[in-house]
Amino acid sequence: MQHTAHTHCLRCRRPLHSARSQSLGYGPTCARRIRNAARTADLTAYDTRQLDSARELIEDAAIIPLRNAVFTVVSTDGTETYLAHPAACTCPAGLKAHPGRRPCYHTAAARMLLAA
Repeated sequence: MQHTAHTHCLRCRRPLHSARSQSLGYGPTCARRIRNAARTADLTAYDTRQLDSARELIEDAAIIPLRNAVFTVVSTDGTETYLAHPAACTCPAGLKAHPGRRPCYHTAAARMLLAA
């Protein structure tokens, strides 16, 4: 996924000044909080591959907060968007989720961002 320059942090909405922060979409404090969130968020329902995908989603700035705990998520190929919440997602895998089945990685990314 191609990085887009952001003028404001996707997490706290503060202005971003450095080129690195603008390319990441997060300021240094928010980026550190997001990296550390994996230790505080409840991510036991996800496997390692899903957690790696969730981290990549955040690093690519492909998950953007809308309101409260709802996020817009861009699909891997960039052609679709979904709504994600820590408990549910409107992506095809999220719509198939049921008890006993692993939730989609979009919900893991939402949990990480909310824990930050």
